[in-house]
Amino acid sequence: MKVIELINDQRSVPFSFEVLPPLKGTGTDGLFQTIDRLREFQPRYINITAHRSEYVYKELENGLIQKQRIRRRPGSIAVAAAIQRRYDIPVVPHLVCSGNTREDLEYTLLDLQFLDISDLLILRGDKARDERMFQPTGDGPSHATELIEQVNRFNQGTFYDGSPIKCPGTPFTFGVACYPEKHEEAPNLESDLEVLRRKAQMGAEYAVTQLFFDNDRYFQFVGRARRMGITIPIVPGIKPLTKLNQLTMIPKTFHCDFPEALRLETLRCRTDEDVQQVGIEWAVQQCRELLAQGAPNLHFYSMGAVGSICEIAKQIY
Repeated sequence: MKVIELINDQRSVPFSFEVLPPLKGTGTDGLFQTIDRLREFQPRYINITAHRSEYVYKELENGLIQKQRIRRRPGSIAVAAAIQRRYDIPVVPHLVCSGNTREDLEYTLLDLQFLDISDLLILRGDKARDERMFQPTGDGPSHATELIEQVNRFNQGTFYDGSPIKCPGTPFTFGVACYPEKHEEAPNLESDLEVLRRKAQMGAEYAVTQLFFDNDRYFQFVGRARRMGITIPIVPGIKPLTKLNQLTMIPKTFHCDFPEALRLETLRCRTDEDVQQVGIEWAVQQCRELLAQGAPNLHFYSMGAVGSICEIAKQIY
């Protein structure tokens, strides 16, 4: 079944999660342990993030500085293939503009077709650490909508250079990202919703939100989207708090606000264990309300939070 069919299937558990490819050289043990712990809750699908290579500057023995390109995590294709081979769970690799030329992306699509993986989450991706603003790599797309255009042309049997695909495979279907508190680069929420509407018009079958802690922001966002004619399912993304430093780190990194009640409760904590318990309790409350109000699925960001997600899932499913 396609991911959109799984999201719309009311008979299955409304649960999915996202994993990161393991760090270079660490193997798959940690990745598989994460999946083993969470698969008891019958996930509808597993997302696999994609990470761009980065430039670092290394001082040579002669005192000169050399710019080197490094990649700390293997690609999402290999991880998706490994998960697909080991588990009977649909996989959704991220396809990102960030760090990729159009040719890179085309070969990624070909590789995925060879693996019979046809569900994608299409994203622009993060800017490089040394960039003030996002810069495409070579002729790579600058926005998710440009990447969607390339995928759509590929689905229609045309390579990015205009030449025909002699043996087209299974067409790709895809979801996209959205931001209840707006993307950090959007001038306002209205313009951000216009981007989401365009993505839906271009074929996005569902959207997954950036993490948030205030359900009112999600409900208001969905309401505004519906009034604009955006009808695709909008899946809430959940990230339980687990550490003291997340009170400042998460708003800075993910550009989302903490509700005042959660902020005050977290400030009372003295240890990471205290924060983890607060995070579980808050997320359980969030999830119950989201499901009661008709959220189509709950999507969990698992990095550093697997134990918390297990406890949350036990309480709500």
